[in-house]
Amino acid sequence: MAKIKILQEGCSYTFRSYFELPYEADDILAEFDYSLTRAELSLPQTNRNLENLPALKQKIRAFLPFVSLSNETARREILVSPIMLEVVIYSQCQMRIEYPLNVNNWLKGNLDYLLRSTDNLLVIEAKKDDLTRGFTQLAVELIALSHIEEQNVFYGAVTIGDVWRFGKLERNQQRITQDLNLFKVPNDLESLFRILLGILEGD
Repeated sequence: MAKIKILQEGCSYTFRSYFELPYEADDILAEFDYSLTRAELSLPQTNRNLENLPALKQKIRAFLPFVSLSNETARREILVSPIMLEVVIYSQCQMRIEYPLNVNNWLKGNLDYLLRSTDNLLVIEAKKDDLTRGFTQLAVELIALSHIEEQNVFYGAVTIGDVWRFGKLERNQQRITQDLNLFKVPNDLESLFRILLGILEGD
């Protein structure tokens, strides 16, 4: 069966372009010689005492009944940003917001949140409440990141604010794995938080 040709030589594609493309994620990733698998990932988790996390969870539970999450700005301000800032406080990592990255004409744009520590972590917000297309964009951004960083394994997460999904890129195998599990906020906040910190802490 002939390989579907999606990306055209001489054309320019931003990370957002991959969210808009009407193709399956595995076909898009094949353009970069990566395969896509879907499985339950065994994600790193920290064992640290998270003494401040119950207060954050309680705060989110308290204001959710009074805030409409009908647009991306609201979800970012109310759900995503507080979690990311708490991660920074615990991990003491560097966080870049809207980090510009230009690898080539097919891999360029801004990374929503890039956290740098022992290992790096990429977090992006899915547009239009679409985790499926959002994961495609995340996967392409992980490929771009693998062009400028030395590590073999890269982790990322895509979120619509109250739901998160993780992905893993393995450079040597040229494989991206989409986690089958979803993490919901606020119910799964502790599990989500332990994974975010665990990734940044590395092995």
